[in-house]
Amino acid sequence: MPIKWNITAKDGQARTGELRTPRGIVETPVFMPVGTQATVKSMSPEELQEMGVKIILSNTYHLYLRPGVDIIARAGGLHRFMHWELPILTDSGGFQVFSLSSMRDVSEEGVTFRSHIDGSTHFFTPEKAVEIQNILGAEIIMPLDHVVPYPCSYEEARDAMERSVRWAGRCREKHQKTGRQALFAIVQGGIYRDLREACCRELAAADYPGYAVGGLSVGEPKDIMYRVLETTVPLLPEEKPRYLMGVGSPDALLEGVVRGVDLFDCVLPTRIARNGRVMVKEGYLTLRNAQYSRDVRPVDPGCPCYTCRNYSRAYIRHLLKADEILGLRLTTYHNLYFLTDFMFRIRSAIREQRFKHFYKSFKAGFSTAGQNN
Repeated sequence: MPIKWNITAKDGQARTGELRTPRGIVETPVFMPVGTQATVKSMSPEELQEMGVKIILSNTYHLYLRPGVDIIARAGGLHRFMHWELPILTDSGGFQVFSLSSMRDVSEEGVTFRSHIDGSTHFFTPEKAVEIQNILGAEIIMPLDHVVPYPCSYEEARDAMERSVRWAGRCREKHQKTGRQALFAIVQGGIYRDLREACCRELAAADYPGYAVGGLSVGEPKDIMYRVLETTVPLLPEEKPRYLMGVGSPDALLEGVVRGVDLFDCVLPTRIARNGRVMVKEGYLTLRNAQYSRDVRPVDPGCPCYTCRNYSRAYIRHLLKADEILGLRLTTYHNLYFLTDFMFRIRSAIREQRFKHFYKSFKAGFSTAGQNN
């Protein structure tokens, strides 16, 4: 098997696990920073490892368009190309095809789309998505799926879900012939309970190495996302890792864990960092605001990350206002450290059978006011 995963502790539905890959062990639940363009924006691989990151996500769609799979293959695969020796998960590009391309045409065979870079036309089949990811060489890969927006009609969600199941089967067939990685399945179905249940039944019967919940965090209110998770996650095989795609705010991570999710990813921490927005245990601070111009405290007093050990809110605000690159590097470092440490503390609470207290305590002190995602 390309990966092995086992549960190491449980507290309610929350659980810890060990994901064993050829490139190292990843403890779950875990947040995966997103390296869309074969880099986690503004961070070096050494900095990510320094803060405790064990696995990252890269994007098939973007790497296929630029620099091109042939160049990455020439470099010896994605790990060598980007100088990251630990595990990588690559998504199939389905979300980007359906969200970034204004012109696309979906058929049973695949999807034709135009590049957001130069307008050139491309055609993705499920088989091609797998072939690209086989070349990239990530430890975990994803099937091409049909992602629908929120809101969408029942009929649209049903058609996309059924197509996603068929495409997953085609991806699996192709991968069995060409690949050695772990191919997860993706559950679709919009916000409709019966569609999610039907999708879970079909995919679980096929016995994939892991299962992702897709089609959430696409604009729906968080209470709806949590409701969908409550009905979906229990239908997934308990002995397999569960991955909630596109979620990265601390409150949403916590709500995912309490419902039995093991892996998460999102661009949120790096995206908001570029706007001077940082995560702290009470919520969020926007360091560009004038109120921090004379604030010489660390970003988050008590945080042991490199940023908080060495720099003040006032200094970081100065850098951001002056458009100095160091400013966004420092905010990015802090946000990624915050989430990495947050997941470490969640794992500790589960192992020590105090997760319920941790959950209530964090929720009581954390404000989502002004939250982007």
